[in-house]
Amino acid sequence: MKNLLKLFKNPKVKMVIILSFLLFIYTTICAFSYAENVSYDISESVFRLHVIANSDSKEDQDLKYKVRDNLISYMNNICKNCNNKEEAIKIATKHKEDFKEIALKTIKDNGYSYDVNISIGNFQFPTKDYGDISLPSGYYDALRVEIGEAKGQNWWCVMFPPLCFVDITSGVVPEESKEQLEDDLSEEEFALVSEDDNPQIKFKFKILEFFNENGFITAKK
Repeated sequence: MKNLLKLFKNPKVKMVIILSFLLFIYTTICAFSYAENVSYDISESVFRLHVIANSDSKEDQDLKYKVRDNLISYMNNICKNCNNKEEAIKIATKHKEDFKEIALKTIKDNGYSYDVNISIGNFQFPTKDYGDISLPSGYYDALRVEIGEAKGQNWWCVMFPPLCFVDITSGVVPEESKEQLEDDLSEEEFALVSEDDNPQIKFKFKILEFFNENGFITAKK
């Protein structure tokens, strides 16, 4: 112990410790700034859909998917000419009651009487894969659909660009959707969400997840 204390009193050792600490702080700040900026750019490029089932029963989960399919079909129709997320949100907000009516009709047609709550806001999402596109956890603008008591499992997708329409058999997102996303992101940001075989890209993606999942980035700018 005495030898250790004596070592710490050595000016060179003390300088190394101070420089190492400052380097750690600097690296952490840079990593946080990087994660915050990239998370913001990615979240600003997509408008997501979040459907919550009444419960985890098989019947309620099946109903959730039927509601989802009808809402996606409607959204795809009214937003087919959208060029950016802001346009998609504006149209979704204008047709908010239509979304509710479609959900209620779907529920009624399937023999249920659940109410539906529709909201558009900024919500937290976990990391999700959409075919060959992966979006990191974080806060995203979304249309949230709560069926009944909304105590069942969630279902997430992206309404703009339309990543909901993943070819299940091939697991590949339509090229036009990826092109829209690529246009809205920097080259590195698009690589982060579309590449999984580059060790450096994987590491940066983990940085995004770490800061978002641990609450360091808690809301959009």
